[in-house]
Amino acid sequence: MKHPEVLAVPFHVGERVDGFPLPAGATVVAPELPAGTVQDRMIALFRELADRVAASEADRVYTADCMAPLGVLAGLERRGIRPFIVWLDAHGDFNTWDTTPSGYIGGMPLAILVGKEERRMLEAIGLQMVEEGRIVLSDAREVDPREGIALSRSAIRIARLEEVAALIPQDGAIYLHLDLDVVRPSQMPALRFPAAGGPTLDQVGDFIHGIARTGRLACATIGCTWDPGHADARAAWAATEKVARYLQGSSADGP
Repeated sequence: MKHPEVLAVPFHVGERVDGFPLPAGATVVAPELPAGTVQDRMIALFRELADRVAASEADRVYTADCMAPLGVLAGLERRGIRPFIVWLDAHGDFNTWDTTPSGYIGGMPLAILVGKEERRMLEAIGLQMVEEGRIVLSDAREVDPREGIALSRSAIRIARLEEVAALIPQDGAIYLHLDLDVVRPSQMPALRFPAAGGPTLDQVGDFIHGIARTGRLACATIGCTWDPGHADARAAWAATEKVARYLQGSSADGP
């Protein structure tokens, strides 16, 4: 019999992250990865992640980057779930190899999901391309110039946090990706890529609490995009746990 499960994927673009925090009772997804390209490594990782999501009905996944949703969505697809995607992130995540000024593949997950880049990865993990109209991106305030042009020409809906609820369909499954760098840096310390401004921790918490209460949340990823080796890592984990309580349908101070 399948059962809900919490998963932890302690990897950042195919590399193991030392000291990644493990939530109580979480199952760690950490297969031995090949020595090939970063794409090869992530394909192996996301195949394993998809297997676990499909077999366990995992409802929460902690990860060190924003690439893991590829594996999570592939697993949901095997369960017959093609959800509406709510993506909370301080960055656009819509770069391609042609638009990125840094060459960082971790800034490309949304572009990959909609088939603009790295289609081999989608095919290798068994994930269909996602229609742009099934995605809403919230509070991306640091967007590269050409990435911003691509987003403006896409059908991805872009909104402030307080506008997102009105853009979610009234029925059907929802998938939430929460990159914790969406929270203003003063309340989310130790971030690898902090972005000035943004909603407060409680504003984000109240929003995801509302999604959780709909009963339609198929799965959520929590992108712990902070450095576990940072001096403020303990405070970052405390903030992460606070958000998780909202996600479980409780208030931050609830049981």
